[in-house]
Parts: sequence; C-alpha cells; structure tokens
Amino acid sequence: MADSLKRLVSAESCRLLQEKLESWSRDYEINSCDQNLNRCCELIEMNSVIQGQLFTILNETSREGGHYAGVETIKTRLLPWLGTWFSHATLGRLMDTSLSFNQDSIEKERQLRQLATSQTLQLEELQEELTSTRLELDHVHQDLKASRAQEEDSLRRLDRLNDYEQQIEMLRDELSILDAQKSVLQSRIARTRSCSPGRIRSRSPSPLSLRSCSPGRARSTNASRRAFLVARFGDIYSQDRFDAERILRTYISDMEMVQRIIYTAAVESFQAAKMAYRQFKMCVRKTLSIGHSGPESLEDAVLDYIVHHEDLYDVQASVNEVIRSVNINPKISFPSEFDLVMISSFIRELCRVAFSMQTLTPPLDIAFGMDGELFSETKYHRSVDSDYTAALVAYHVWPALMENDVVIVKGEAVTKRGALLPRSRSPSPRRSGSPSM
Repeated sequence: MADSLKRLVSAESCRLLQEKLESWSRDYEINSCDQNLNRCCELIEMNSVIQGQLFTILNETSREGGHYAGVETIKTRLLPWLGTWFSHATLGRLMDTSLSFNQDSIEKERQLRQLATSQTLQLEELQEELTSTRLELDHVHQDLKASRAQEEDSLRRLDRLNDYEQQIEMLRDELSILDAQKSVLQSRIARTRSCSPGRIRSRSPSPLSLRSCSPGRARSTNASRRAFLVARFGDIYSQDRFDAERILRTYISDMEMVQRIIYTAAVESFQAAKMAYRQFKMCVRKTLSIGHSGPESLEDAVLDYIVHHEDLYDVQASVNEVIRSVNINPKISFPSEFDLVMISSFIRELCRVAFSMQTLTPPLDIAFGMDGELFSETKYHRSVDSDYTAALVAYHVWPALMENDVVIVKGEAVTKRGALLPRSRSPSPRRSGSPSM
C-alpha cells in the first residue's frame, strides 16, 4: 500500500488537477464553448485516474487489516457514497451521451465550416483567375485593335505611296515628252534656218512629179521625227482626249462608255492608218520602180517620198473607216442624237500621227488590249477609279505605245473586281454611217 501511495504522491496528480482547475477558472470567460467543454472533459479524465488509484489503495488497505477489518467504515462511508455515485453515474452516462452527441454535432459543424471555408477560398481563387483572364483578354483586344489600326494606316500609306509613284511616273513621262518636243522644235528651227526658198516645193497629186532632193533624208531625220511623234501622242492623250470626252459627256452620261468610245477610236485609227500606209507605200513603190536609178535603194526612195509627201495621205478616208468600225463595235452604244462626226477632229489627228509613225524605223504601234486580261504594270497606269487590289483589266482607257514589243509610253486601264468579262451593251437606237467631210 505504501508503494501505491508514494507513487500517487510523487505523480502530483492532485496538484496538477488543481492547477488546471485554476487555469480554467481564469480563462473561462475568454474561452469558446468548445474550449471550456474540452477543459472540463480533461479534468474529468484526470479525476477518474486519481479515483482509480485511490480505489486501488483502498483495496490494498482493507486486505492489510484482516478479513473483517474496515467493514464498519465501508458500510458507513463507502456504500452510501457508491449508491449516490451510481445514481450520478447513470446521469453521467446520459450527460456523456449528450456530450458525445454535441461533440459529434460540433465536429460535423466544424467540418462543414472547414468545407465551406475551403470552397470559399476556391471560389475566391477562381474569381481571381477569372478577373485576371478578363484583364488579359481586354489587353489582347486592345492589342488587336491597335494592330488593326496600324495595318489600316499602313494600307492607307501604301495606297498613297502607289498614287504618288504613279503621279511621279506620269510626270516623268510628261517630262520626257516635253524634252522630246523641245528637241524637235530645236531641229525644226535649225532646218528652217538652213533651208533656202528654192527648196520649198509645191504640192502635186502625182508622185512621179516630185522626188526627194536629199536621198536617205528620211533615215537621217528618224530620231527627231520619232521624238516629235512620241510627244504628239502624249499631247493627244493629255489634251485632245479630254476635249473629246467633254463632247461625248454632253450626250452620254456613262463615263465608262465614253472612255470605251475614245479607246476604240484610238485603236481603229491606228488600224486604218496602217492599212492606208501599206496601200500608199505599194502605190509609191510601183510608181518609182519604173524609173528608179538613184544611188539610194528603192525602199529608201519610197520612204523618203512618203515622209516628204505625207500631205498626199487621204486622212478623211481613214476617218470615215474609223467611224464605221466604231459604229459596228458590239461594245459601243450611244443615243440616237449623237454622231461620231462630232469627234472627227480627234480621230483625224490620231490617224495622222499613226500614219507618220509607220514611216519610222522601226515603226511605232499600239499594244493589243483585251477586257479581262492580266493587268501589266509595265504597259498601263491604273485609272483613279480603279480597284488597286484587282488583278484583271475591266476595260482600257488609252493604249500603250510600243516599239518592237517594248513599251515607250504607258497607256491607262481600269481594274475592278467582278468585272472580268466585257459588259453587254444595250442596242443603239441609231448608228451613223461613214460620213464624208
């Protein structure tokens, strides 16, 4: 017994129980309900341990006193206490059950709070991620808008640059034409000063009555005549063409049809002039070959004669042929009150220039153009009303001037999307014939 008592004293369980009671008393008001219940349960557990050790000492002490020792004490003190203890124990079990139920409820509530807290944290994280994603998406939208704005600005600058390049190219062409005109005028002034009155001839309808007094002169003046004709071709494009447009616009409101008429008249003028030149050249060669004996070749003599007697060219016949060809062209239509004779002066000048270009070595000609062909930067300028992204020609405004398949003066064309085929024309109420003027 003494050993058990010593162990109980050395364990200082009662003192520790007292300290915990005092500590609980001090912290009771600031503790939560769960904390106070945990403290109480802890003290009950400690008290039960001490009671178990005391019952062990009681049992050992009763055995030391003999078989009947301590019976009276047990009857008067222990048994009444035990009876009260059992009644309290039953109540304690009920309290333990209630406490266990409360603890289970508290534990479930705690778990639910933890789960709710965890879900709240996850929701907050998802909300933060969503906010961050929206901010990134806004930045991407802003960057995309900025990129589109830059791209549109670049395209506008590119379009302006293309316009500037075309204007520069046109100015260069005009400058070269002006230089050519200047050289031609200087050559004319020099020839005028060097010629004597006796060399001025009078016109005669007979080719045999007039011979060139300077063999090979056509070849020697080829460069100056070429420069003058190229410049004149440019003048017709930049001046005479607009005069003809003004006349046509008085009767025709469709600008495309006006431009088609002028382009077709230019093409037909070259065709008619080339045909007239071949016939005139055959006639001159046949006449001169009868008595030709000069130092120059027959071809040079024929060329010299044609160059010095271009006024014998029946230009009116070519004008009539051009008007007839334009009238029957399936792409051309105009109102009945209009007659192509109104632009006959424009056609006449084109025929004269085209005829003179055949006397050059090599001769000059215009490029073949067809609606729907692939647009060529080397042959044509785009009209201002063109679609600069279109690759095919809708229709031509002015032909390009060629020399041995090399472009020396660019023409003008209109490019549009969805206009690959020539539009069908409405039938003209009236067609003019081949008038004589």
